[in-house]
Amino acid sequence: MPSKRKLDLPPAEIYKAAKLASNGSRHAHVEEDDDLEAGPAPPPEDDDGDYGPSAPPEDDDGDDEEGRFFGGGITETEKEVLDFMDSNQQSTAFDAGPETIDGSWLKKTALSFEKKISRNAELRAKFENDPSKFIDSEADLDSAIKSLSILSDHPSLYPLFAQLGSAASLVSLLAHENTDIAIDAVEILSELTDQDVSASEPDWSSLVNACLEADLLGLLTSNFSRLDETNESDREGVYHALSLLENLSSSPTICDKLGSDKPLVQYLLNRISTPQEKETSQNKQYSAEILAILVSSSLPNRTCLVSLNAVDILLQQIAPYRKRDPDKSSSSYTPEFIRNSFECLSSLVSSPEGKKAFIEAEGVELCLIMLKDGGPKITKPSSLRLLDHACAFSPEMATKIVTEGGLKTLFTMFMKNKTSVGQTTEHLIGIFASMLRFLPAESPERIRTLAKFVEKEYEKLEKTVQLRREYAARLGVVDAAIQEENNTLDRKEREEMEDEFFSRRLDAGLFCLQSIDVVLAWLIAEDDGARDKIKELLADRDEDLGVLKKTIQEQIEGVDEGGEDGRETKEMLSTLVRFLV
Repeated sequence: MPSKRKLDLPPAEIYKAAKLASNGSRHAHVEEDDDLEAGPAPPPEDDDGDYGPSAPPEDDDGDDEEGRFFGGGITETEKEVLDFMDSNQQSTAFDAGPETIDGSWLKKTALSFEKKISRNAELRAKFENDPSKFIDSEADLDSAIKSLSILSDHPSLYPLFAQLGSAASLVSLLAHENTDIAIDAVEILSELTDQDVSASEPDWSSLVNACLEADLLGLLTSNFSRLDETNESDREGVYHALSLLENLSSSPTICDKLGSDKPLVQYLLNRISTPQEKETSQNKQYSAEILAILVSSSLPNRTCLVSLNAVDILLQQIAPYRKRDPDKSSSSYTPEFIRNSFECLSSLVSSPEGKKAFIEAEGVELCLIMLKDGGPKITKPSSLRLLDHACAFSPEMATKIVTEGGLKTLFTMFMKNKTSVGQTTEHLIGIFASMLRFLPAESPERIRTLAKFVEKEYEKLEKTVQLRREYAARLGVVDAAIQEENNTLDRKEREEMEDEFFSRRLDAGLFCLQSIDVVLAWLIAEDDGARDKIKELLADRDEDLGVLKKTIQEQIEGVDEGGEDGRETKEMLSTLVRFLV
């Protein structure tokens, strides 16, 4: 602890001086005399009124020959000792520094915490029907829980906190009979695991793993079922629990555990689909966000959610907005809830099971309605992105789009889109590329799709080639800058910058340019009229089919052949290249 404030004179010298002083008593002595009356003698009658003990002479040092002070009964040195002790006590009371938060402190705090848990449990068991007997111990326990929040400023103590068993004890309080105690425990766990805490990965993991071993997920789920969100305190408790889940999901391994916990996932799905909730509450919105996080990068989690009918539940949440965006003037305006629902669906339809569920739940039809009549800011762009994800690697989805009349809707958007470069264009091109790749050969749906590209004197081909020029120009500027920068780097530095350079090219539209060239290559391969028109359009800028071949060849070199999809993609691209001569 910080040293206490001290006087200038060393204490040893003061006490030494006091010890060497005259051995007379510190207390004044009077001799007894029976003839004397108690109290001071009355003043003489002729006195002018100046009575009382005589003051010492001004030149006197205030001591008698033995060093005693007149009227006080203590020597001057002893008085100095007492003054020092009094001053030292005051500095202890008012100027002590803050307590050091270290391992020793944590051990004492953990011991006190365990004692308060035990004391409360003992009194609750002994006086089960008389809350007044254990209410004080519950208040002490509540204070002890909240005092643990200081650990978030000292995350290096997390491993010791877990080793002492205090993390498990804190988790056990989620099962406490008093929901207020359980809510406090959840809130503290949320604070300790928050991403804003500057904890190292090993320290954070030591705490979280200890909590998970103490059945944190099971206790959290059971708490959800006993909290009544019509009560403000319980509603805050649910929010803290959702916040804790979000913190835990920052670890990919733990995220997989969360997403595979069916009771927990079922609660989240039930929470976003609560029928009696007319307005979208904060907790409903938060639940949708966590679902989107769980499925964003985990295939097992997607499989789990699909098995729990998540696709249909999520489609029901966005269906009310099929012909409009959320109303800003409404108290239930929740654009984030709609976006998170779409985000979750976009991840789910990336799996084969999700695609099947999406078709069965009439997701294609809903998206096409939204593309035609939906709001321009949220529902229309979100449904287009969802359809793009759903269509990838799915012949059934591509066929469903055509049979449900989606060609007219999609090509109308394509021709009317005033912003050539942007998300809408990229998703439309992505859908066209998937349809041309996966629609069965010679099928009516494929023939109808090819016919759309060549109708009205190839106007859609002209638009596609124009888009290619714009994306190629953007990418050319970035490529030139990268080349110039490469000239200043040595071989090792170039290798280190490869990922950075590739990221810049993607931002400039590399992926969309590649998709456009794949679409054009398919049309060249399947329709002679389209081939001649594309060659004519390219010649206007002194270009030929070689520019398409170069782009597709680059794609072939970048294909990962580790999986079946990769091998099939490389084979498809290699076949298209042979038509570009």
